[in-house]
Amino acid sequence: MSTSSISALPPLPLPSGIVENQLNSNEAGLSFHTLEAGYTADKTRPLILLIHGFPELAYSWRKIMLPLANAGYYVVAVDQRGYGRTTGWDNSPFEKTDLSTFSPTTLVRDMVILVHALGYRRVKCIVGHDFGSVTASLCALTRPDFFDNVVTMSHPFKGSPILPFDTAHSNEPEPTDGRGKQDIHRELASLPEPRKHYKWYYSTAQANNDLWKPKEDPRSFLRGYFHLKSADWQGNKPHPLKAWTAEELAKMPYYYIMPLESGMREAVAKDMASAKDVHKISRWLPDNELDVYAQEYARTGYQGGLNWYRVQTDPRRMRDLQMFAGKRIEVPALYICGTKDWGTYQEPGVIEKMSEVCAQFKGVKMIDHAGHWVQQEQPEMVVNEIVDFLGEVASHRHL
Repeated sequence: MSTSSISALPPLPLPSGIVENQLNSNEAGLSFHTLEAGYTADKTRPLILLIHGFPELAYSWRKIMLPLANAGYYVVAVDQRGYGRTTGWDNSPFEKTDLSTFSPTTLVRDMVILVHALGYRRVKCIVGHDFGSVTASLCALTRPDFFDNVVTMSHPFKGSPILPFDTAHSNEPEPTDGRGKQDIHRELASLPEPRKHYKWYYSTAQANNDLWKPKEDPRSFLRGYFHLKSADWQGNKPHPLKAWTAEELAKMPYYYIMPLESGMREAVAKDMASAKDVHKISRWLPDNELDVYAQEYARTGYQGGLNWYRVQTDPRRMRDLQMFAGKRIEVPALYICGTKDWGTYQEPGVIEKMSEVCAQFKGVKMIDHAGHWVQQEQPEMVVNEIVDFLGEVASHRHL
């Protein structure tokens, strides 16, 4: 969709004090759609940059933007490449998409370009949720001179790539990472109840059509997906998994480890058929707010966001990160999640290693009565954790 077409859309229903903008960038080849609060012309307020996940939008930060602005920050949320009202990204048919435009370093580049366009030369804190945590983590990893602090939510940083080491004079085959030692997809498919991993399903050509259609009913899938991954669904009882094995992964709900023959819409429908607590979602995502997501995704489809999964599940397309092999996140880092969020444990052992891959890791903050959508389910607690984190870091730097 062109920028002119975006301008013809009705404005988003935002809280008073949050401003919607369209920012054209020749450098990025994008027209960024942003939401902002706390802007001042003198640009003296420190910048907080908020990065959403899938299937979300900049709109997902609406509940915490004004409180953060009231704490003295200039707060900007952006529809990432492939999402919402940001335009200019490659929306070619599946087999013709230039996936290099969705590479990890491209996503970092987008954020650096955006910040410069905003008139800032550094970011006080980049905050990412879900897949946005990948962008936030990589920004902090690759540009610690530019991003002063990082907060990730619901998707822990697993570290920079590990390359084969000391192989020059050895006849041993090059080792692989732990997940490469077995065919996890074959093992999942061989379980008594055959299953498959959602990230690899999201990387297939069928995923967008499964999610997008029927177009006349855009709300039911999103209503179910948001509900099942929230604290309101009684089926969420997350806990650490012992290993990257089919038996362990299959302990996760269908929205992560899907029935083998089902698409995600069907997988969600299976659990929603027995859900007795659906009404609770209206507490944090009422129908008029759900409609924003439904209308945006009905218009754009899901493929832009799904292209990220296509890159992340293809090792060849992740090779540009090998230049950072062995590097840790050097800036202060905090991890926030809901106590009912399986996202923290979906890769066994990752959350436990964050103190190793982050040089200044400030810990894990688990939010009660929240699932995966922590900044929407418990916005006040999330704001408090971010403000306290930045205050603690600032006080230590002044010692």
